[in-house]
Amino acid sequence: MFKIIEGDFKNQEYGTENYLTNWPMLYILENGKEAYIGESNHVKTRMNQHHMSVEKSIFDKVHFIYSKQFNQSVTFDYESKLIQYIVADEKFVVTNKNAGIADKEYFDKEKYDVNFHILWHKLQREKLAKHSIEEIENSDLFKYSPFKELNDDQRDAVDKITQRIKQNPYQAIVVNGMPGSGKTIVAIYIMKLLRDSEEYKDKKIGFVVPPTSLRKTLSKVFRSIYGLKATDVIGPSDIVKQHYDILLVDEAHRLHQYKNIVNRASFKANCKALGLTTESDELDWIMQQCDCPILFYDKMQVVGPSGINIERFDEKMKLEQNRRLVTYYSLLTQMRVNGGNDYINLVNSILSGKCNQQACLENYDFKVMSDFNRFNNLQQKLEDEFTLSRMIAGYAWEWKSKKDKSLYDMELDGVKKQWNYRLENWVLSEGADKQVGCIHTIQGFDLNYGFVIMGNEIGYDPESKEIIVRPENYYDQNGRKTASKEELLEYIKHIYYVLMTRGIKGTYLYICDDNLRKYVSSIIGEI
Repeated sequence: MFKIIEGDFKNQEYGTENYLTNWPMLYILENGKEAYIGESNHVKTRMNQHHMSVEKSIFDKVHFIYSKQFNQSVTFDYESKLIQYIVADEKFVVTNKNAGIADKEYFDKEKYDVNFHILWHKLQREKLAKHSIEEIENSDLFKYSPFKELNDDQRDAVDKITQRIKQNPYQAIVVNGMPGSGKTIVAIYIMKLLRDSEEYKDKKIGFVVPPTSLRKTLSKVFRSIYGLKATDVIGPSDIVKQHYDILLVDEAHRLHQYKNIVNRASFKANCKALGLTTESDELDWIMQQCDCPILFYDKMQVVGPSGINIERFDEKMKLEQNRRLVTYYSLLTQMRVNGGNDYINLVNSILSGKCNQQACLENYDFKVMSDFNRFNNLQQKLEDEFTLSRMIAGYAWEWKSKKDKSLYDMELDGVKKQWNYRLENWVLSEGADKQVGCIHTIQGFDLNYGFVIMGNEIGYDPESKEIIVRPENYYDQNGRKTASKEELLEYIKHIYYVLMTRGIKGTYLYICDDNLRKYVSSIIGEI
């Protein structure tokens, strides 16, 4: 089905086959370390053009990929796919730019998607790729790649945002989006686009990630991307040190105010350095230290009093309009969970307490399990089969094992479990499949399957038909101590909203409160 021919790019010796002069083909230029992927209907002519380019002078070999089934729609699509997968494979550092990469539909695309796996296996046999597609798709470098094929929704946002930045370098941009709508992907895509642009090569641009765990993960990703650096990824405190032309702020809802935080002295010192009081917050630091902040925000993911809730966020943006333009965009298409927007809407409906009809989702596993032994066994079975199957829970148990690793934090139906040993990059750490992750380990990450334990800090009142909260069963002191009961209920619902929207293929629930289990089971069923 596919034929791969090696050519001598340095000496311009490519072969005499007719299809090298007039047929849609793919090619990989490489020198053993770097690679450039392209497509052309006239690859010999394209090689002559590349040979005159200073940027391409680093390459000495070319690998032409031919198939009699190729047409230009296929080679455009495969070019995007090859860039995306070869970047994440890490055999080569890919020097391509990401402008123009988008998800393209064409006749018989499903068949060609299957055939791409055949091509990838051939690349592995030819020693042009190391890892399997399955391994690559579970890697952080693939999930957070700036070479992702954007959907129409994301592409439209990227085009409009970059156009606006060019028109007016002094403005604020807000991008709203539900979990899985691709906020992080769009942010990274724009970062790469700007870094590749001659117009912005001398601009001071930073990529702000408030959660420490996600920041460490994205630093590793940026280190492996041509044109990006690990030092591009910064925390809110780093902003204080210098002024920026552009700041892309991922997970902006995780920015902090001076409330229920650990590093109070550091926060206070940063405020003082900027001439601010502790009435301000990390969002104020960004607005003061940047000409063009681009804020990726989801009001439903504020999970504690220290976060920037929607009321505070809106107030800041209204004040900001007095000195510069504030523009809003929304990402509306669900890209993470196979259940799509219907699943996200169902989760919201369940957590409202008002859902009163049975739901049936296509292409998504969403069920309640009442036996924790079966729940635990199924999680391990799916971990063995697919990997990235993780157990996650609300903060309804003390973290005893933090100080004494011999202790267990929870026991359910005779099964003992411990909380996560670490916060940073817990999802991919050794032993994570045997532990239970908290909200701080999982926000911003994807799973294949999420196994969510809903603890006794949340329940259901069948008479009032309302979700209820039990503050005495909630053990996150920083999340509880300044919150009213009503506020705590909202934070806890937001936590479960986040936990229940991590799984790509499915989500299983184990619910401790009997009434809540009956309520949820009546909607999605129990196994």
